[in-house]
Amino acid sequence: MNKDTITGKAKELAGKAEKEFGKAVDSPKHVIQGGAKEVEGKVQQTAGQISEKVKKQADESKKTW
Repeated sequence: MNKDTITGKAKELAGKAEKEFGKAVDSPKHVIQGGAKEVEGKVQQTAGQISEKVKKQADESKKTW
């Protein structure tokens, strides 16, 4: 795991919490902001996972040369 993966997961969870809070208090603003933060977190997580895979592939490529 790298920093982006961990930070992304934290943002995703914070977004879910904010979205649920918005639903509970009937606040469309919080629902939208929470949903956006949740998506941002998922994207950052995916970027971190891709970065990890690329790094792993590069390391494996170095071993074969």
